[in-house]
Amino acid sequence: MKLAVPTILFVLVFISAILIVMTQHNYRKTFMEIQKLETVKNDLNEEWGKLQLEQSTWATDDRIERLAREKLNMESPAIESIVLIAK
Repeated sequence: MKLAVPTILFVLVFISAILIVMTQHNYRKTFMEIQKLETVKNDLNEEWGKLQLEQSTWATDDRIERLAREKLNMESPAIESIVLIAK
């Protein structure tokens, strides 16, 4: 009986130590995954900013008007053909 109690305590302490090591390993693995995902998030945010800038460049009024004139042969209407409608 005297040998059983220390043996049981030793086994419990050993199991506890193994569980602590496994928990720390899982924590580190999860932390590394979070770091990778934050890097991806930052890259996507940077790309989003670039795309917004590109969209604002492509959608300027001057560019749209120039393309309408050049590619679609559109013209501004003559002043006498413009009709204003009062509310």
